[in-house]
Amino acid sequence: QVQLVESGGGLVQAGGSLRLACAASGPTFRSYNMAWFRQAPGKERDFVAKHTWTCYTNYANSVKGRFTISRDDAKNTVYLQMNGLKPEDTAVYYCAASKALSAVATQYDYWGQGTQVTVSS
Repeated sequence: QVQLVESGGGLVQAGGSLRLACAASGPTFRSYNMAWFRQAPGKERDFVAKHTWTCYTNYANSVKGRFTISRDDAKNTVYLQMNGLKPEDTAVYYCAASKALSAVATQYDYWGQGTQVTVSS
């Protein structure tokens, strides 16, 4: 069982930066692939970035070059550094954990409660 708690969301102007953090509980964090998804009002939950337990990362095209995912296994925490934020990045951001190598939300077993990111123009 893995429990996830996100933090770091907020309101920022376009072009600004935010750093999200996801703290995980449970002894097996290191064996999980971690990802960030986001969901804007009225839209589906979309993949943002993932960091596998083997340190492979990949990103959605919409955030590539602006967002960076990282993890600190000693702290059981995964981060999402978001730079060059745009109004279209406004969404609730969710942290998720899975044993599967996937960018599909349904393949993730554990989810945090989400943190709101709002980017003003």
